[in-house]
Amino acid sequence: MKLSLHTLPSVPLEAEVICPDKFIGNSLDAISAMTVMHGNQACALADFFTLTDDGLETIEVDGDLSKVKMIGSEMTQGKIIINGSVGAHLGALMTGGEILVTGNAEDWVGREISGGRIIIKGNAGHLVGSGVRGSDTGIQGGEIIVHGNAKNEVGNGMRRGLIVIGGNSGDFTGVNMKAGTIMVLGQLGQRPGASMIRGTIFSTQSVQLLPTFTYNTTYKPTFLKRYLIYLKKLGFTIDDAYLNGKYQSWSGDSLELNKGEILLFSE
Repeated sequence: MKLSLHTLPSVPLEAEVICPDKFIGNSLDAISAMTVMHGNQACALADFFTLTDDGLETIEVDGDLSKVKMIGSEMTQGKIIINGSVGAHLGALMTGGEILVTGNAEDWVGREISGGRIIIKGNAGHLVGSGVRGSDTGIQGGEIIVHGNAKNEVGNGMRRGLIVIGGNSGDFTGVNMKAGTIMVLGQLGQRPGASMIRGTIFSTQSVQLLPTFTYNTTYKPTFLKRYLIYLKKLGFTIDDAYLNGKYQSWSGDSLELNKGEILLFSE
């Protein structure tokens, strides 16, 4: 299915109907008539998009979607390709399938997902792989791969899964983290791992950690090399020094269980 944005929304457009699960089993006319919310006004999907039927399991969307929210919400199968940038809550509560964005993404990419894969070729906003405010659980499985930078609170409340930031991440990366892996190939922001319980945060750059983290040792983690080889297969440039180098291991947060780990490239 091909969708082309013909009318820019003037306020955020909630379009959770753009999802293979919602399209499969419906005719082109039925899909065109599906409801989207333009602010507080109910509209038809066709009021904003031109639709072309060329299969339902893969949805390709063209246009400036920076104000279009919730695409791929509760997705379990298929693939969505977004040729451009996209709005907030992309792939919320996703359990399967794949979403590819060639541009940037706004806040809450992969909110509370438990499966599938989201790939952002550009930058991402705040709260990648996190829960909504008031929830103590973020991503519970699956993968979120951001090739550019991400803003604050990556992986807030993360319980399982993999989050990769190819550039820099903002402050409080891995805050309230319970398990899982966050890999930042650039610079971590301030206070990474605050209140983390378990899990692993990795960075190729040094960073000032909170005083509630304790230095353990410097070593070559074998599991990390496997992760980095996997990232090379996904298109990231990984220096051989990172593949074969040593990493400082820090434990924290001691205000919690002190079983989280932050790995920082050493040499």
